[in-house]
Order: sequence, then C-alpha cells, then structure tokens
Amino acid sequence: MLKLSYSFLFFILFLLASCQTRKKLVYFQKEMIGEAQTNFTPTLKTDDFISIIVAGDNPEVVAVFNLPPILGNAGNVNNGYVQGNNEKSGYLIDANGNIQLPILGSIEIAGLNRMEATEMLREKLKAYVNNPVVNIQILNFKVTVLGEVKKPGSFKVPNERITILEAIGLAGDLKITGVRNNVLVIRDNNGKKQEFRVNLTENTLFNSPVYYLQQNDVVYIEPNAAARSNSTIWKTTGSVFISLTSLIITTITLISSK
Repeated sequence: MLKLSYSFLFFILFLLASCQTRKKLVYFQKEMIGEAQTNFTPTLKTDDFISIIVAGDNPEVVAVFNLPPILGNAGNVNNGYVQGNNEKSGYLIDANGNIQLPILGSIEIAGLNRMEATEMLREKLKAYVNNPVVNIQILNFKVTVLGEVKKPGSFKVPNERITILEAIGLAGDLKITGVRNNVLVIRDNNGKKQEFRVNLTENTLFNSPVYYLQQNDVVYIEPNAAARSNSTIWKTTGSVFISLTSLIITTITLISSK
C-alpha cells in the first residue's frame, strides 16, 4: 500500500512538472484575443536608404528622376542580392529627414509611411510628368535577432513586412533555454530607443505594436534560469578543471621524463 501511495505521488508530481514545462515552452496557450493588424506599412526614418522609381507618359522626363542601377558581379550572393543582377540605386534620408531629388530639390520624407510618401511625390511630379506613377522601397530594411536562438544574426527583409514570429523563424526558432514570456524588442524612433516586452505564450501578442517589426528592430531572447545557472557554474568550475588537468599533465610528463 505504501508503494502504491509513493507511485501515485510520483505520478502527480510528474503531471505538475509537465504542466509547468508546457507553460514555459508552448506558444499561444490562450484563446485568440482580437486580430493581427492587416494594414501595416513601414514608416520612413532617418538613415533609411530608399529606392524611388518614377514612371509616366513622358519617358525622357521620367528618366531624369530615375537613378541608374548599380551593376553587380556575377556568381555569388551578397547582402541579400544575387550578384550579376543590377542592384537598385537609392536615396539616403538625412539626419533632418530629407532626401535630395533631381529638379524637386530637398523634400522632407521621414515620418511618412510609404503610401503617404508615394502620394506626396506623385503630387509634386504632376508639374513635370503626365500621369506619374511612383514606387518607393526601403533597401536597407533589416531586423536583428539575438540571444537564445539557433541562428542569431541580422536578416534583410526585401518586402518590408515581417512579424516577430517570422523573424524568430529566420533565426531558427528559440532554443529550449530561451524565455518565451518576456521577449525584448528594441526599436529606434528618431534617435530614441524604445523597449517593448512581449509574451509568445499568449495570443495578445497579435495586438502588440511590435507584432510587425520595423526596420532595424532588435529582438532579444534572454536565457532561462537553468541556462544562467549553468553558465555561472561553468565559470566557477571550468577554471578549476582546466588547472587540475594541467597539473595532471605536468605531473605525468615529469614522471615519464625520469
């Protein structure tokens, strides 16, 4: 009877441990609360490098507003571009939020989203181009994922639209030692750093202002308590182990030389 009681107690403890593990590791444990944004478009910022392509009924006039492409070298992949294809030339948004366009001169564009900037340029070009069509693309749109992921790094996003889940997927998903309920996103807004904390285990993530990442966002996954403890233990015991190993090798060498 006593053995049976111990077995039952062990089974209960096992179930409780399994529940705790699930809470720490499984994404989206609660019912959907609201819907994800569907109309996300990035906001242009200082230091963005953007491509502007203009089309219209006047080919000779339109050519003035289109920068020539940069010729690539055939064979390899470099910075997200396949070499051998022509890379797009672009305009750098300066510290004042302006770009310098032929004929139009200095235009403030930072703070506008792509649709707003496109419409503004289209209106300005009507004085020179019949039926102007404007296409704007951020050429240096990238996000960085660091910490407890399998492949940390910076990732270029050619379509300017990426969710935090997709970014984590590009980084190979979280390691089992990554904290899922306290993910940090660092965002640069006009030179000021903003920090956001999100919980990947709850569906409220879909309503977060960082569900869709912006250019140059940094996602950091911190290690859990077990990983931090192991790191501390290794720092303490690792040097002792190395010293002991060195002593043993030295002793063996001295004995062998006699």
